[in-house]
Amino acid sequence: MQSSACLLLAVHGEIPPFDAAIFADTGWEPAAVYAHLTRLKSIATAARIPVIRVSAGNIRRDALNPAHRFASMPLFTLGPAGERGMARHQCTNEYKIRPIKAEVRRRLGYPHPKRVPAGLVAEMAIGISVEEIHRARDADVAYMRNVFPLLDLGWRRDDCLAYLERHGVTGVGKSSCVGCPYHDDGFWSRLKTDSPAEWVDAVTFDAAIRHGCAGAAPAGQPLRGRFFLHRQRVPLEQVVLRPRDMADETPGCGPWTCPHTDNGTAGERIEPAGVRDAP
Repeated sequence: MQSSACLLLAVHGEIPPFDAAIFADTGWEPAAVYAHLTRLKSIATAARIPVIRVSAGNIRRDALNPAHRFASMPLFTLGPAGERGMARHQCTNEYKIRPIKAEVRRRLGYPHPKRVPAGLVAEMAIGISVEEIHRARDADVAYMRNVFPLLDLGWRRDDCLAYLERHGVTGVGKSSCVGCPYHDDGFWSRLKTDSPAEWVDAVTFDAAIRHGCAGAAPAGQPLRGRFFLHRQRVPLEQVVLRPRDMADETPGCGPWTCPHTDNGTAGERIEPAGVRDAP
């Protein structure tokens, strides 16, 4: 929602225009997100702002491919003796941050491994509203400078929603993988009711990673313990869903510092003894 508001503000000339808008596609977003992206692309193209889709691959397919290097997902873990924890979180960096940086370097004219000259900088307008101000940080590379138009305007999430609706953009969902372990029960309940095919997809993936994703452990050293998409640590189809707020205002997956690990909603970060994570 916040990123969409930023793009629309630029389209209507209320903030400086963009040379491009970049969407990092994990390959496993809900269908509604791809439909919204198509709508935004049409709006932005009319204002001569290209929407660029970058990708490091399909995270779901890669996780189940034994030949693919494993980028650890924040799966909930249950060790042999009942130890509870979470696997390390590497997917945002590999499937969102790195592809965006690669595109920025390409547009600057210095793709890896070329060195970007000192002083050549891309200004990155990031959609972070006042509620998420703790996520507003400087870039970790010299060739990018982060700016936050919504913070400059003092906008909150509700301001973004109202602005989008005034311009006829409604039903904006969150960008996140269908099978992200950070989903709350509100998301899972809606997915099960409104998108049964995607629910089955998540259930199937959950079963497939029960003993670790393909490629997660060195050859001859299988993972011990079990892995789950839901914090109850039972098969997803058996989870007793308790949606406290079906409005589901928890943030989606953002490339510029994870909203979940930063604001504490992940809850558990200790890996259980005996459960080996990716190197």
